[in-house]
Amino acid sequence: MSHKLPISVLVVVHTVQKEVLLMERALRAGYWQSVTGSVDAMDEPLERAAAREVQEETGIAASAGRLERWNVVYTFEIYKQWRNRFAPGVIHNVEHVFALELAARPEVRLARDEHTAFEWLPWREAAAKCFSWSNRDAIAMLGEP
Repeated sequence: MSHKLPISVLVVVHTVQKEVLLMERALRAGYWQSVTGSVDAMDEPLERAAAREVQEETGIAASAGRLERWNVVYTFEIYKQWRNRFAPGVIHNVEHVFALELAARPEVRLARDEHTAFEWLPWREAAAKCFSWSNRDAIAMLGEP
């Protein structure tokens, strides 16, 4: 098994009306989140990783909307229950934030091995439902002028 790289993307998928797509994690019932995922290789462009993760987790093509990289990067400690996915001694992850703005809600096809359910919620409700502080804070930025 190859280890995950500790560089990831967080993609807030939302409509022009600021309805946010959240998904419930398959391995952690009650853990709701936006699209997230690690880069596949150190040289994978972050924009490509973001588009790939959106496609893999939701079935939505990033070309269906406007994918934008925000000038937001979070560094956080990896939850102990997920550290085994990374190389020994890796305890921090660097997460780059993106948004994918869509004109309307598209069809969502979940990657069932990763997520069991999805909801479209107004941004305030979506932020409150996220288990991750970085995800919550990123969604809250949608409400900033």
